[in-house]
Amino acid sequence: MAAFVPGSVARPRLEGSVAVRGGRRLSFATFGSPYGDPVVWMHGTPGARRQIPLEARAFADANNLRIVGIDRPGIGSSTSHQYADLLDWTSDLECVADILGLPTLRVIGLSGGGPYALAAGAGLADRVTSVAVIGGVAPTVGPDGIGGGPMGLASTLRPLLSAGRVPLGMTLYQLIRLLRPVAGPAIDLYATLSPVGDRDLLRRPEFRAMFLDDLLHGSRRQLSAPLLDLLLFTKDWGFRLEDVKVPVFWWHGDADHIVPFAHGEHAASRLPNATFHTMEGESHLGGLGQAEQILRTLQASALPA
Repeated sequence: MAAFVPGSVARPRLEGSVAVRGGRRLSFATFGSPYGDPVVWMHGTPGARRQIPLEARAFADANNLRIVGIDRPGIGSSTSHQYADLLDWTSDLECVADILGLPTLRVIGLSGGGPYALAAGAGLADRVTSVAVIGGVAPTVGPDGIGGGPMGLASTLRPLLSAGRVPLGMTLYQLIRLLRPVAGPAIDLYATLSPVGDRDLLRRPEFRAMFLDDLLHGSRRQLSAPLLDLLLFTKDWGFRLEDVKVPVFWWHGDADHIVPFAHGEHAASRLPNATFHTMEGESHLGGLGQAEQILRTLQASALPA
């Protein structure tokens, strides 16, 4: 395994933060063509704005796409904030889109980014033309809810997570700080313990380097976002899946050990305009290895019939 060399992952074309509601800020990073067709990429849980495969960045360069990764509250330099529900987040996305000059956009959500992508499709239907979900989290409560899996456990533990989110967030941040000097071996250990699909992906040097770069930059100042995500995922999302009228393309590995395959099937079945792609033999991160196909599908979805 080749060692990660700092600087081997190119920096984003543009990186910074923008003002959103209530005097808060959200940090972002852009990749690909600076004036290309916008694609907002919502990172997983945990994750940050640079959690975008190098293959996707290269594809964006070659195909006139501008990928915008957005940190959620409590990541990087984004102000920590607890949304009322997932739909509430779309007002912040609208602020970001206005400031960065994104009149229309496609949205991709990986894992915990999936609910945010779906919220964008429901709340900004006049602006969002299509959505891609990669191993996305499904609702756990309400008419769209499904039980079981890690999210089912998180739903049960929600009162504890809510009461202890501040000290738990500080503990998680301190843990990441301690692991930073050995981040490479830590990712290698996680890969060793992962199912074969994720293990093979994490052992590819370019993916390992991308994850390290994202981890070291996204967690530099704070790391409360994963707990804030869990609190949002395990309550009413503020919209119904039937409210997402735009085309949704859902990729899910049939060996996913984080978000059960049945959860992806369930959520997609309740979306009025969804296309479900089964990734045979793939686990939770498998969709990252199909980033080019996902971007091509989103591009084609915007073509006139």
